[in-house]
Amino acid sequence: MTDVSPESNQGSTPTPTPDTPSAGPSISERAGDAMGKANEILGKVDWSQMGKYGKAAGIIAVVIVAQIIIKVVIDTINFFPIVPGLLELLGVVVVGQWSWQNLTTSEKRTAVFEKVQNLRNEYLG
Repeated sequence: MTDVSPESNQGSTPTPTPDTPSAGPSISERAGDAMGKANEILGKVDWSQMGKYGKAAGIIAVVIVAQIIIKVVIDTINFFPIVPGLLELLGVVVVGQWSWQNLTTSEKRTAVFEKVQNLRNEYLG
């Protein structure tokens, strides 16, 4: 602990008053310095490459907005108690109907298998 009283500490650093200017730079000087540094940094950027980055940022923004819209639509559908059950039933009916039409005979199964193999070879190589 020190033997110095708080009253003696106050006299060592003068507090600025409206009449006396502060020792540091003013707000306008600091803002000017910040703008100068920002302009210097932006001057070093290769703006011809910004088209690529702009497209990538735009695609990411569109994907984010689409995901938000899809989430809102799904939440709205789930809000109604009977709709999710009906959609699940519809999905089961559609899969059953497709299976009945395409998988009942050996020739149809072979045709579906060949279509899948052709798509796989076309897209995966």
